Amino acid sequence: MTQARIPILMYHAVAAEPNDATRALSVSPEAFAEQMALIADRGLTPLTTADLAARWRSGRPLPALPVLITFDDGYEGVHRHALPALAEHGFPATLFVSTGWLRGAYDTGGGLDTMLDWRQVRELAAAGVEIGGHSHTHPQLDQLGDSALRAELTRCRDIVADELGALPVSFAYPYGYSSRRVRTAVRENGFAQALAVGNALARRAQGPYALRRVTVRRGTGVGEFERLLDGRSVARTFARDRALTKGYAVVRRTRRIHRRAVGALP
Repeated sequence: MTQARIPILMYHAVAAEPNDATRALSVSPEAFAEQMALIADRGLTPLTTADLAARWRSGRPLPALPVLITFDDGYEGVHRHALPALAEHGFPATLFVSTGWLRGAYDTGGGLDTMLDWRQVRELAAAGVEIGGHSHTHPQLDQLGDSALRAELTRCRDIVADELGALPVSFAYPYGYSSRRVRTAVRENGFAQALAVGNALARRAQGPYALRRVTVRRGTGVGEFERLLDGRSVARTFARDRALTKGYAVVRRTRRIHRRAVGALP
C-alpha cells in the first residue's frame, strides 16, 4: 500500500493590511476563506496535528483525503478572520504560539504585528483549534546553548499549560530549524510531535519530530493552492525556497562554528 503523503498547510498572519514584516507570509481574509471553501468542495478532511500523530502511532485509519491547517506565531487575524472561516466548515486546526509574543503578562515585545491575547487563544481552543508550542521568544533554537534551549521550551510549555489548563503536545520549530539536539529537547519537554517546514508533503517515515509542511503565502494563487492540496509540482513550486534555505544553512553553520571557536579561546 502506498504510504500516505499529507499536505500540512503552514499559515502565519491572516490580515487585510499586514505590515511589511509579515506581508510575504500573510494571506488576505478573502483568500483564506476561498482556500477553506476549496478544501470543503474537494472533500478533504482536516485533522489537528495531535490527531494525525495519534493515528499514525496507533495504526488507526486516516480519512481518505486528510489535510492539516496550521498557523505559526499567534497573529490576531487568526481569531478575527481565520476562525469564522474555519467555523463555517467545522474545520479543526492547530495554532503554534510563541508565548512571549502574545499580548498579556508574558509579552516580551517581540511580536511582528498585532498578536493574539490569551482570551482569544482560549476562545480558539474552545472552538476546536489545537494550541501547540512555538517557543517563548521565537529564536533559532539550533543556535542556542543547552540551558537557553531548555528555557525556551519549558517556559512556552508551562505558560500554555497555565493559561489553558492542559499541557501542549505539539510543537513547531521557529523558522523550521531544528537539529537532533533540539528534537531531543522538544521530546524531553513533553511534546509528542513536532513540525518543521521543508515545503514537502508529510509522511509517517519522516518521524514524529520532523514532519514537513508547505507554506501558504500572499502570492499563493488558487491554482497553486490546489496543486499543494494534490501534492502536484510541490518540488518545482518551492525550488527557489530550497535553494535559498541551503545557502543560508551554510551561513548559519559557519556562524555556529565561529561562535564555538571564540568560546574555546582562553
